Amino acid sequence: MAVKVWQEIKVQYCEHAGGEVALEAEVLYPDEVMPESGPRIVAHRCSRGAECGLLEEASCVWAGTNPNYDPFAEKAD
Repeated sequence: MAVKVWQEIKVQYCEHAGGEVALEAEVLYPDEVMPESGPRIVAHRCSRGAECGLLEEASCVWAGTNPNYDPFAEKAD
């Protein structure tokens, strides 16, 4: 049977939340029958996403309220 686990990707300061947040990914590990397929990321979330969802302005993709804005994306120089 496949196993789903929430794993912390990184912890950093979020200006919108006003503090540290943990960015997490839900990873699906395959069953032993098909181990060659490898783990897959099926969802992501922010530890303070529920709080941001209650604010008046949309926050970001991690909170699930603004799919077009990812404040934690690596910026190319």
